[in-house]
Amino acid sequence: MIKAARELLAQEGIQVTGTTRDELLDAVADEVLGLGPLEPLLRDPAVTEVMVNDLDRIFYEREGRLFRSPTRFRDRQHIMRIIERIVAPLGRRIDESSPMVDARLPDGSRVNITIPPVSPKAPTITIRKFRADKMRMADLISVGAMSEATAEFLAMCVRAKLNIIISGGTGTGKTTLLNALSGFIPNTERIITIEDPAELRLQQDHVITMEARPPSIEGKNQVHQRDLVRNSLRMRPDRIIIGEVRGSECFDMLQAMNTGHEGSISTVHANTPRDAIARLENMVLMAGMDLPAKAIREQICSAIDVFIQVQRLQDGSRKISHVTEVSGMEGDTITLQDIFLFKLERVDEDGHVQGSMQPTGVRPGFAEKFAMAGIDLPNHLFGNGMGL
Repeated sequence: MIKAARELLAQEGIQVTGTTRDELLDAVADEVLGLGPLEPLLRDPAVTEVMVNDLDRIFYEREGRLFRSPTRFRDRQHIMRIIERIVAPLGRRIDESSPMVDARLPDGSRVNITIPPVSPKAPTITIRKFRADKMRMADLISVGAMSEATAEFLAMCVRAKLNIIISGGTGTGKTTLLNALSGFIPNTERIITIEDPAELRLQQDHVITMEARPPSIEGKNQVHQRDLVRNSLRMRPDRIIIGEVRGSECFDMLQAMNTGHEGSISTVHANTPRDAIARLENMVLMAGMDLPAKAIREQICSAIDVFIQVQRLQDGSRKISHVTEVSGMEGDTITLQDIFLFKLERVDEDGHVQGSMQPTGVRPGFAEKFAMAGIDLPNHLFGNGMGL
């Protein structure tokens, strides 16, 4: 493609040299083979999200902060041509009768698109880039997302087959942490992952990836995550990993956790561990189960061992803020006990958050599960506490 563009420049006698010539050739290649003005942003490994608000309003996220790109689309036809290039290979349709679509790029990046009349001013494109080089636990420690003691404790929780829920808001790094935690699952276990869309990249040999499917153009043949969770129980899993629990599949996940499928891990959108419990309750009700609140909470209490809360702070950094044990029931209320907490120390002049993950001094109550897995919890992980 680049060679053909060079020959065309030579034939037309266009005098363009140096950097400008290379930029022109790249732009032509991006327009013909890629996603036009979005392609340079998608190639940049430091860019994590690309957002098109209008023809000349393109933003991107780098290191947790938003910046405006100087690039733009020529006109409405230009942006619609790029949108068609995204959705056409997937057999999806976007028009006035279906003005919203979720799609995925060939590299796994997630795309959401809206067009008028849903977004009356202009079509919008939101791309959550797929990270090919998944961060491991050592990487998360090096960027300050957690302490070494926290990482060591979480690794023990995974090896001891505790059921873990990672909670947090959009873009806080839940999937990244889930992928890092999965690295501690023994290579001898059979793992089934259920996602919508598939993003996890597990290193183990015995992994089966299952992905929910949206309805076809005719509105048929949709496969829900709940269908996949139910089917996975017939596939002899050692571990079930649900990328994100977001609906009626929550009931089946809790049932699986309570019937011998230990070591399951999932994520949920919530701002605190307590909020995560409320979200799980609501999702069980979405399954159409007419259960009293206390029965649902007892299911949650017996199924889940640990909540890990992740947050994106004001400087754009992602950190674990809570590692919380589900310690039991008091009446109708699930009791929680914080094991590690993020302690904010200060915000410096450049707006960077300074703080550290510290133990509360409380040892978890699920020592029996660690003992059954042959794991001894060292006292140094829990320190002297924060004086809480």
